[in-house]
Amino acid sequence: MATGLDGPRWGPAAGGAPRHLVLLLHGVGADGFDLIDLAPGWGKAVPEALFIAPHGPEPCDLAPYGRQWFSLQDRSEAMMLAGVEAAASGLAAAIAETLQELGLTHQDLALVGFSQGAMTALQLGLRHPPGCAAILAYSGAMLAPALLPPPPEPQPAILLVHGEADEVVPAEASRIAERTLTGAAYVVESVLCPGLGHGIDDTGISLGALTLQRALRGRAA
Repeated sequence: MATGLDGPRWGPAAGGAPRHLVLLLHGVGADGFDLIDLAPGWGKAVPEALFIAPHGPEPCDLAPYGRQWFSLQDRSEAMMLAGVEAAASGLAAAIAETLQELGLTHQDLALVGFSQGAMTALQLGLRHPPGCAAILAYSGAMLAPALLPPPPEPQPAILLVHGEADEVVPAEASRIAERTLTGAAYVVESVLCPGLGHGIDDTGISLGALTLQRALRGRAA
């Protein structure tokens, strides 16, 4: 199995060979174990999906534990974009290898990310052909929105979820992402959760299950 997708995995709930692949990309300072607990619940919505929560490629340089997709020491636009692009490129190669091993295509793939993982999922899913079937971005942001390409056909299902009380990544980041995407003719579902800080609540989990079901099982049907 591709080393770039090293991390905990779960499913398929239905048993047998997977028909879908769902990647769960953690936030900075965490690792794959932070999000893999989403898999059993979402597995009820997409029982033929294999869930993989890969560990970020680098040790976190902001804390003595955890992993990161790219450094946040320099938060200038140029450095952030270079970091997220390097992370997305590395993931793209590992994903292509894994999909080939599983006998799947990019239209069987869903990307889910939280915080820095959401930034990486948006970069990967929107700017690295052949894309994916769905992008679920929780408490994230879209870096360098001016570089957004036109939507592919078919478009990925895009869900943006953000807590209005997020003290780490302001909710305005998802508002900007929504405006940018819709302005470029993407179809987006965006939800702001009142009172929610930097996290994922039951509303976001339920919406995620529905998005995965529509994008993966619906497209397969």
